[in-house]
Amino acid sequence: MRRIHIKQGQIIDPVNNINRFGSVYVAGGKIVSVTNEPAGFKPDTIIDAHNQIICPGFIDLSVRLREPGQSRKATFKSETVAAASGGVTTLCLQPDTSPVIDTPAVAELIKELAEKAGYPQIYPIAALTQKLEGTELSAMLSLKQAGCIAVGNANQSVRNLLILRRAMEYAASHDLLFMFRPNDYWLGNNGCAHEGAVATRYGLPGIPEEAETIALAQCLELVELTGCRVHFGQLSCKRSVIKIYQAKKYGLKVSADVAIHQLHLTENDIIPFDSNYHVLPPLRTETDQQYLREGLASGTLNSICSDHQPHDIDAKLGAFPETASGVSSLETLLPLMLKLVAEHAITLEQGIASLSGNPARVLHIKSGALTVGFAADVCIFDPELEWQVNSDNWKSQGVNTPFWGQTLKGRVTHTLQAGKIIHCLEKSG
Repeated sequence: MRRIHIKQGQIIDPVNNINRFGSVYVAGGKIVSVTNEPAGFKPDTIIDAHNQIICPGFIDLSVRLREPGQSRKATFKSETVAAASGGVTTLCLQPDTSPVIDTPAVAELIKELAEKAGYPQIYPIAALTQKLEGTELSAMLSLKQAGCIAVGNANQSVRNLLILRRAMEYAASHDLLFMFRPNDYWLGNNGCAHEGAVATRYGLPGIPEEAETIALAQCLELVELTGCRVHFGQLSCKRSVIKIYQAKKYGLKVSADVAIHQLHLTENDIIPFDSNYHVLPPLRTETDQQYLREGLASGTLNSICSDHQPHDIDAKLGAFPETASGVSSLETLLPLMLKLVAEHAITLEQGIASLSGNPARVLHIKSGALTVGFAADVCIFDPELEWQVNSDNWKSQGVNTPFWGQTLKGRVTHTLQAGKIIHCLEKSG
């Protein structure tokens, strides 16, 4: 493997409390030194990071890559290129693939697809229940042994609380993380927008925040009962933040993330005929958004995810409620995080931690830091470089983003995964 000298950059590594200018040295796929040049180090490659930031590679807790089963929408190849261009070096794949990740054979297939795409750090999330139907538990231990990093039910509700309890007991007995997006099926009522003034004005079926908060409260009760380690994904409202704060205060083993678009968009941004604003959970109120930002700043919400969901054009055609939900968002993750910093919602160190060290802590993996001996997962970005979200710059096969055509600030110039350069921004880009 190449020996790489990343020189003259601002090194920010929140896990190790590093924020200083200097160099990072990579050899054998690992970090061998930060700031101090190792004796006799002769680099094969030198990366000039002048006026740039060197930080740990990003870890995304929730993505869809559309393979296996929906390669017309996207592929491992297209989306891992998008991930690399966004500084993301580790992906957690939701289990709602086709077939569902509910057998070791499918988990093995995921690993094969990842290797073939040249991006091996894709962790499958195993289905909590078979076929995500919420009736019969999956073989969690076998799935863990096959490489699944956690269990979850994607966006599907587990409607029977006894089954949810048994699943959490099973997960706890094997020290498996349960990744849960709280959503009550019946209260959700197949809605597509936040239940409020905007949904009423446009005649859109609404989803009340209680669909999230009641499901979250039920799960918190079961956390206390079962001792299961739970990560709550893609929270969207004020009362969810308050409940997570209270749960942490009383010592429950919980963590939580928020999707990046929820920190920038609200129901007031929805253009009624533009399905790029159709997301689940829905965009909520300005008060909810402010609480999400404050929750991130306080550490109540410890991670940001992209919740990347690429779609083809057909999936986004038609009336707003009839379209598929989700945003293609890997490539806007960094600039939108930097926008939070520019708006003084969080510090740069908090933003980087929420994309690297904190997700690594949730997953219990040795990553998300520039620690000597760790795999050299590194993101190098220019925080001042402006670029337009358009077909000239976009890598993902899904162009379903509400930020299309906008000019954003902050771009990744180099991404290293286990010491291998998997992205290098062209000079003309």
